Amino acid sequence: MRDRIVIAVLFGLALIAVLAFLGVNLRGNIGFALELRAIRLAALVTVAVAIALSTVTFQTITANRILTPSIMGLDALYQFGQVALVFALGGLGYVSLSPHLKFGLEAAALMLLAMVILWPSLKSRMDLTLMLLAGIVIGGLFRSLTSLLARLIDPQEFAVAQRAMYANFSSPNTELLLIAALATVVAGGFLFSRRHLLDVAALGRDTAIGLGVDWNRVVLVHLVIVSALVAVSTALVGPVTFFGLLIAALAERLTASRRHVSVFVVAMLLGVIVLVGGQTLLQHGLGQASTLSVVVDFVGGLVFILLLFARRT
Repeated sequence: MRDRIVIAVLFGLALIAVLAFLGVNLRGNIGFALELRAIRLAALVTVAVAIALSTVTFQTITANRILTPSIMGLDALYQFGQVALVFALGGLGYVSLSPHLKFGLEAAALMLLAMVILWPSLKSRMDLTLMLLAGIVIGGLFRSLTSLLARLIDPQEFAVAQRAMYANFSSPNTELLLIAALATVVAGGFLFSRRHLLDVAALGRDTAIGLGVDWNRVVLVHLVIVSALVAVSTALVGPVTFFGLLIAALAERLTASRRHVSVFVVAMLLGVIVLVGGQTLLQHGLGQASTLSVVVDFVGGLVFILLLFARRT
């Protein structure tokens, strides 16, 4: 009953945020303005859903409520793929490629690298300290490689790939919206169909294996799904380090049952409220006094520190 009440309240708040995003300060050619806002809204909702699903799933398969795909460096892998394509093909060759082809190549490379780099760590049951260290090393490595390639290519060519380097909620990459939304729907449908398996996996590796779960297969399959969702969110708005941690931590505390069907829905609604409502407030209420990515990462960083201290105590 508590989960239903929480979901109903959050759904109402999300609906208010959506209506405010579409209607506040609407002037001029109403139809044209609504069309532009609706496209941006769809992109923000897709990002919110992708980050919520990927973070909750990743925390389940790692058996840790602090780790997120971004903390483990998956978005840095995607950024490296962007700059590597510019380095290999040149700015003109990169631009001439189909956006959907580039997204497919980069998403496939991200999933492959995630399996090669992260799966052995998850399979060997590393503790929290080693997992955090691995994430820092992986993220630092690929950010350093990205910086190296940026120095080797022409500055004008690097400007082509620079959009993927920083989070930008005010102008998402709507060229990839259709394929990103489709990938999110497919991945979300798969995760919801496996929600009961994830509930068992959340009990811990030994307990899940004792209940008949093929643990290594579950980790591998869901790591691939998480990588695809990270590619979706990074392709649309860029990397957001602590946003997933923020909404996943809030969702865990708002749900009573801790079942994935509830946690998924609450996390997605929280994501929509934070992204859509926050962008509306900053853009129309505060006159773009700051950017949403800065605020989200600041608050999410505080939550990360609090969670670390909470685990130590």
